[in-house]
Amino acid sequence: MHELTVKLTHNDYPIYIENGLFNSAGEYIKRFFPDRKAFIITDSNLVSLYADSLLRQLKDLNISAGVFAIPAGECSKSHDQLLALYEAFGSSEITRKDVVIALGGGVTGDLAGFAASTWLRGTRFMQIPTSLLAMVDSSIGGKVAVNLAMGKNLVGSFYHPEAVLIDPLLLKSLPDRHFADGMAEIIKHGCIRDKELFLMLETIGSCDEIMKNIEEIIFRNCMIKKSIVEKDERESNLRMILNFGHTFGHALEKAFCYEKYTHGEAVAIGMEFATELSVRLGFCEEEVLYRIRKLLKQFQLPTDWPAVDSQTIRDTVLLDKKAMTNDMTLVLIKDIGNAFLNKYSKDRIGGWIDEKLNP
Repeated sequence: MHELTVKLTHNDYPIYIENGLFNSAGEYIKRFFPDRKAFIITDSNLVSLYADSLLRQLKDLNISAGVFAIPAGECSKSHDQLLALYEAFGSSEITRKDVVIALGGGVTGDLAGFAASTWLRGTRFMQIPTSLLAMVDSSIGGKVAVNLAMGKNLVGSFYHPEAVLIDPLLLKSLPDRHFADGMAEIIKHGCIRDKELFLMLETIGSCDEIMKNIEEIIFRNCMIKKSIVEKDERESNLRMILNFGHTFGHALEKAFCYEKYTHGEAVAIGMEFATELSVRLGFCEEEVLYRIRKLLKQFQLPTDWPAVDSQTIRDTVLLDKKAMTNDMTLVLIKDIGNAFLNKYSKDRIGGWIDEKLNP
């Protein structure tokens, strides 16, 4: 088993990574939350796959537990689902000392975490990620949120889980497209912080080979995320480098109503554009762009912008929650493993978007 601890100013929490760990999830829940009710939040695809099994584990341990399933997909990260969760918490008499368990991918974790952070001003919370993206990124760091019609993650908070249980074997049920979705975040970590990881991915070459090394790869990515979050818990500076590709990717997701692209696919296109800007501005060599494009394609991720109205992308990018003034901070890259932050006027960024989408 790999184990690490995220050490924050006001609290610490462990992350456990081991093949087959899910079979013992009930015992961990009992250890961390003895004599408390558990409320499992999952999605409609995972009820029979995993939620029913976890519910049986808890009942065998005499833990009172319930399950709430949201419809699978990004559209469930909404205020409608949030209000439905509050109603379910109330009906189940969930208190501050009980535990909300997010069993699913990034959408489930973000929604469940935000609900837990606001129910009774804070209910205990645990993450059991089932997607690769959630295992290497969204389950760690405490960023929880819901979407609005005008943009992604505009209503949210920082609320950390008390523990994260990662069982890489759960990925065997993941469709190939959603496995590639998570690979985008792994590639991102290599681009911004870990050149050796990027080189490893270049030599591995396929998702099947990734699975043969999956515990080590997840652990390595969790270490990257942990090290950054510990230094900048609330994204005031350094942590912004984790948004490499995300500002443009989020805008692309919204432009297609979260239907055409997965999060990772949109971020892949965003990373390609951010790297292209880095080359254009003289910060990195053309070879860096070539290598990133090649690696994204190697794992079946898109790199080309579709036909889309540039004004729609402009409006969403310039509304981005990370833009607090007339300037915006972009994550750019100097070399593989070496990302940095730079500010530009919104007008200049809007101009780059127009040039990209209207050549």
